[in-house]
Amino acid sequence: MPCFRFTLVLLLAVGLTACGSSDENSGGNWQNRGSAPTPSVEVVQAQLGSLPLEQRLSGTVRARNQVSIYPEITARVEDVMAESGDFVERGQPLVRLRDRSYREQVRQAEANVNIQRAQARQARARLLELQSELNRVEQLADREFTSRQELETLQAQVEGAEADVAAAEAQVEQAESTLSERQDDLTQTVVRSPVTGRVGRRDVEIGQRVDGSSRLFDVGDLSSVRVRVSLSESMLGRIREGQTAQITSEMLPDTTITAQVSRISPFLDENSFSTDAEIDIPNQGNLLRPGMFVNVAVLYGESEQATLIPNSALYEDPGTGVMGVFVATSLGTEVEPDEPRDGFPTELTEPTPITFREVDVIAKGRSSTGIRGIGQNAWVVALGHDLISMNLDESIDARTRALSWERVLGLQELDERDMLLNFMERQQRMAEAERAAQDTSTTSSDDSDA
Repeated sequence: MPCFRFTLVLLLAVGLTACGSSDENSGGNWQNRGSAPTPSVEVVQAQLGSLPLEQRLSGTVRARNQVSIYPEITARVEDVMAESGDFVERGQPLVRLRDRSYREQVRQAEANVNIQRAQARQARARLLELQSELNRVEQLADREFTSRQELETLQAQVEGAEADVAAAEAQVEQAESTLSERQDDLTQTVVRSPVTGRVGRRDVEIGQRVDGSSRLFDVGDLSSVRVRVSLSESMLGRIREGQTAQITSEMLPDTTITAQVSRISPFLDENSFSTDAEIDIPNQGNLLRPGMFVNVAVLYGESEQATLIPNSALYEDPGTGVMGVFVATSLGTEVEPDEPRDGFPTELTEPTPITFREVDVIAKGRSSTGIRGIGQNAWVVALGHDLISMNLDESIDARTRALSWERVLGLQELDERDMLLNFMERQQRMAEAERAAQDTSTTSSDDSDA
């Protein structure tokens, strides 16, 4: 871009030089110093007003209920039942994994449950037998027909049988739990969508061996998206839930989506001292896509009254970093902004002094900047800085064309390359119009002489 920009400016300067040399007596096309042509710039009149204060942030887009889907087990893929872009319902099958070994594990677990249940029944039957014998011996002991030792021995056997029953029942519970796990593993051989939405980012193929770390799909509801931005500790003093947020993207030129800050996390990260804010947006027309990088401007108030200029009028000295504007000091209220007519630019003024003025930036908005240092009705250079920026310490004469604010703001929507091409095209059209006028004047003079 810098090389292209320099080339354009160089071509523009050469073109203007050629235009200026076509008529050495045109009056005002040349300054008195050497043979340097008088540059032509475009100016706009500053205004008094206030700017909406905004915090500019970068954000990423996520779909509503966006989730990445991973398998719960390790197995090979036997079938893929969804493609990227498909709409799926919650619970709909997406991938089927090989289940032979898991079915065998279920059968083994079922057999073990049956064995443990049979053993528990045997333990309970043995307990009932011993309890019946104990009742008989206790009756005999009451009549002193049996010894005390026999009674105590039988009581110990009953207690042991009760312990055997408890252990057998615990084995049954363990076997049943294992069976439940094996059945759940078998269920997991069919991977289902946990949400309703669109399928994306397919990363699975038939025959592939997958495990718990293998991402298969992303699924999310694209009818609503969530933009997540990061807020620093200092931003929390001015950013609040409910404030207006404007979302733009290079992928969506001429489109600004307006929403509100939905929520702000109250917890700051201990390392970055930042937190997250989220903006929920109805995604009509699916303009925003998950993973998209967007620019977010959160409006949190208005600046104080200041002189307003278009952002393109602000110039920063690359050597010193000083911010300022180029002011056409002799232009006044008699100058009226005009628009090109029939595709040709309007006429330029006679050479007028252009002076660089250092300014203080009060606030900077998306298209305008509030400054101190010049009057509210001053005419400032909006386009053509490269032709006069080498004269910061002294005044330079330049011919000017007045533009309206609407025209300048429209030009600002162009990127730097398009803006330079547009500027050069207008300069060329102006030169063509001047040459045509000169040719007409020459022809008339020749006819008169004849």
